[in-house]
Amino acid sequence: MPSQPIPTDPKSIIDLIIKRRWIVMIPFCLAMIVGMYKAVTLPRIYEASTLILIQPQRVPDSYVQSIVSTDTSERISTLSQQVLSRTNLEKLINEFKLFQSIGSSQMYVEDKLNNLRQRIAIDVSRDRRGNDAFTISFQDQNPITVMNVTNALAAYFIDENLRIREAQAVGTSDFLEAELQTMKSRLEGVEAQLKDYRESYMGELPEQLDSNLRILDRLQDHLNESQQNLAEAKIRLVALQNDAVQSRNQPTTVIVGSETQQEPNNIEEMRAQLESLLSRYTKRHPDVVRLEARIAEAEKQAEQIIQSNIRDGVDDSPDQTPTSSLSPEFRMQQNEIMQEMRRLEIDIKDTKRQISIYQQRVENTPKREQELLSLRRDYQNIQGSYNSLLARKLEAEIAVNMERKQKGEQFRILDEAKLPQKPVKPDMKKLFMMAIVAGLAIGGGAIFLLEYFDDSFKQPDDIESELKLKVLCTVPLIIDKKKKAWRTVEHVCSSIFAAISLVLLASFAILYIRGVDQTIAALRKYISI
Repeated sequence: MPSQPIPTDPKSIIDLIIKRRWIVMIPFCLAMIVGMYKAVTLPRIYEASTLILIQPQRVPDSYVQSIVSTDTSERISTLSQQVLSRTNLEKLINEFKLFQSIGSSQMYVEDKLNNLRQRIAIDVSRDRRGNDAFTISFQDQNPITVMNVTNALAAYFIDENLRIREAQAVGTSDFLEAELQTMKSRLEGVEAQLKDYRESYMGELPEQLDSNLRILDRLQDHLNESQQNLAEAKIRLVALQNDAVQSRNQPTTVIVGSETQQEPNNIEEMRAQLESLLSRYTKRHPDVVRLEARIAEAEKQAEQIIQSNIRDGVDDSPDQTPTSSLSPEFRMQQNEIMQEMRRLEIDIKDTKRQISIYQQRVENTPKREQELLSLRRDYQNIQGSYNSLLARKLEAEIAVNMERKQKGEQFRILDEAKLPQKPVKPDMKKLFMMAIVAGLAIGGGAIFLLEYFDDSFKQPDDIESELKLKVLCTVPLIIDKKKKAWRTVEHVCSSIFAAISLVLLASFAILYIRGVDQTIAALRKYISI
């Protein structure tokens, strides 16, 4: 016959629990006993924590820009890796004599370090105003050790943060100093190139173009003036020579047409007479041709005299110069004119040389301008980089001083770790609830299984539904005196066992509320009294 359905109405469930009360009470009592045993025998773990506030730098950012600009979470993570490194943890173990128990002394160093890391917790938080903070907590069986280790970890964090910030600021400043020196050397090199270039091509620089052009104009004007003065000196010399020749020779008389004229020996007079003849006759006229020949011969003779005097000086011997028979005053005038001509020719030669030099400078100016522009561009780029590095170097030095004076961002302890009074492990609340739930669940599960596999009829409705027969009446269980006595004993035992269960529950509740150590201490005090 298949099992009958378990009734689910409250009255039936209560009757079922009363009927099988031993199945509920025995597991419940055992669960309470096991729970209290675990609460007393499990090692008690204490926890201490400290709250550290990340305080912003005291100097406004508009005045001093901090070099350390990493994210708070990243920086705390980096600090955690450094603080929880093998070296620091070994210092903690040696300083506070951790793992000194018999069982822990046999552990490997790596196992000790891993166990210590697992008991250290770091939690970063942020309040509504945007202030960052983090909590450091540590767990151990000794409450004094817990407090000391937590405070030591907080001190490590603060010291390491100051050291890292200062080291980062100093490192940045040193790096900028090295780069600044490198850039300074490059700048000085380019400055030396500019200086050498200016010294090498002095006079051909772009800013000297206007000055060169003005000097060139003045030299050209001076050259024209000197050439004009030289020409006038030549004319004066020729005129002087003609006067000398005229004074020695008698004038020649010529017949022009029907007129008789005295032909002059002076070149200027001959030129004037030639112009007069040309106004009346053509160039093929015999008198015109003869007079032009005389003028050419006289000019050639004067030029030879000039060149000879320029080359050899004025010679007064009667065999080499036609002016040897002239008066001293005439020779003195001739020498003055010759000296003036020599001075003018030297000046013209020097002026042409200077004109050539300045023309070459003007021609080379565009080329020098392009080369100088390239050097200046490099100089400006390097100078800009140098000025930028110099400004950053000064800012870095200010930031270093700010970090050394502890005016930058700092970690400040808000709540120091205190001596813990109550252990966090074992969790009495969780253990208490687990014991109650386990005891009731075991009893309830056992009752359910028994009822599930019980194939007897439990209610009249089960008979009607199973056998399809209507139940006319039910006969109650007939109890004799022996069964009645046994039932009385069972009720008394059940009451006693129920009282024991309640006592165990109350005892466990007292352990949960007051704590194991306080309860044991109170019991010892009560027993001693």
